[in-house]
Amino acid sequence: MSKLSTPVDAALFDFIRGETIQEDDLLRDLRQAALAAGLPEIHIAPEQAAFLQILLAAARAVRVVEIGTLGGYSAISMARGLAADGHVITHELEPKHAAFAEEWIAKSDQKDRIEVRVGDAHETLAQHADGTADAIFIDAEKEGYVDYLVQSLRILRPGGILLADNVLDGGEINDPNANSPRVRGLRDFLKRVRTTKHLQRIIVPVGDGCLVAVKSWPPM
Repeated sequence: MSKLSTPVDAALFDFIRGETIQEDDLLRDLRQAALAAGLPEIHIAPEQAAFLQILLAAARAVRVVEIGTLGGYSAISMARGLAADGHVITHELEPKHAAFAEEWIAKSDQKDRIEVRVGDAHETLAQHADGTADAIFIDAEKEGYVDYLVQSLRILRPGGILLADNVLDGGEINDPNANSPRVRGLRDFLKRVRTTKHLQRIIVPVGDGCLVAVKSWPPM
């Protein structure tokens, strides 16, 4: 097994961040306004948002489903990477968060390409027909990731991309002493991904860890 030849310390990571798509004024203001409005802190890092945008652009994605809107930061970022006729449907449990996201989406350059659906995603995901999404981004309560995976596999088309945030959980995912419901949910999710046929996967260490998996075409 090859070793990492270039250790990524804080200084080198700052260099990497500087060579990445930068957080613009709208997203920076959105992040600050969310805190002022009493929303949970938006943890998606600018470099992770850039990664999602570039990945979806490379895949020429059109239809994206997001599970967990919060302030709308990632929905706006992903919509910027979509084809001209692309759209994001994002699901949010909390009406307060959904209202905040809709306000900021309306201020963005992607206001006509994002739809916020309010309700429990365990139920509202049933609104999506089988095989209709090019990509799905999971960023909701970690205890629910396994159920979201089951629904995502139904909704994703063959060749579609599954994305899931926070899979490193601040390093606790690899800590044998960590046993919170959150960590157990993430471990169950990763095991389910690992044992699911037709999923090719990798964890990309941006932000708090982003799982990227492709639903491969079933054998003929």
